[in-house]
Amino acid sequence: MKQYPSISKEIQKGLSIYAFEKIDGSSIRSEWSPKQKFYKFGSRTRLLGEDQPFINEAKELFINKYENYLDEVLSKNRWERVVIFSEFFGPNSFAGTHQEEKHDIVIFDVNIYKKGFLPPKDFINYFGHLDVAKLLYHGPCDHEFVESVKGSTLDGMGFEGVVAKAKNPNNKIGLPIMFKIKSNAWLEKLKNYCGNDINKFNQLL
Repeated sequence: MKQYPSISKEIQKGLSIYAFEKIDGSSIRSEWSPKQKFYKFGSRTRLLGEDQPFINEAKELFINKYENYLDEVLSKNRWERVVIFSEFFGPNSFAGTHQEEKHDIVIFDVNIYKKGFLPPKDFINYFGHLDVAKLLYHGPCDHEFVESVKGSTLDGMGFEGVVAKAKNPNNKIGLPIMFKIKSNAWLEKLKNYCGNDINKFNQLL
């Protein structure tokens, strides 16, 4: 099953970007085909198994929340195979850890077999009527925008930050330029969480 690419931490100013809310949780992959519907699930790096925490909850949340709506859209467009990328999280989820509490799941990206990742505009057109990662900003990645994210003043943003996406003219498989910007408040919390463990900090960053 298609894996989600690593998102760069290098901010690329000057690009025209779509900035989506970055939700602090765990990435879930869900694969769909016309005949089997949603038949395969995975974390960011491997297929989900019963040994992984929250597996049953994540699958159940996704199916109950999205299956009927997604099946209609995906079938209508006659896509051969699609991987939906979602974030599983709760009110107190942080840096990939979760608490025993009510959780939710939200779609943030879609990859279509032989076509690649949907451009941000198409993602919004096809799936914006559903509960998906919020588009917070569309415009130039300039100093003012970057500082609004770092200072948590960008209208509508959550605690962690944003994922910025821009058209990549040199990529033929639909992979956009992507980079993430974290809020200073989230980074400070991560520092306290990791203590003196620099390797852990860099891994979770």
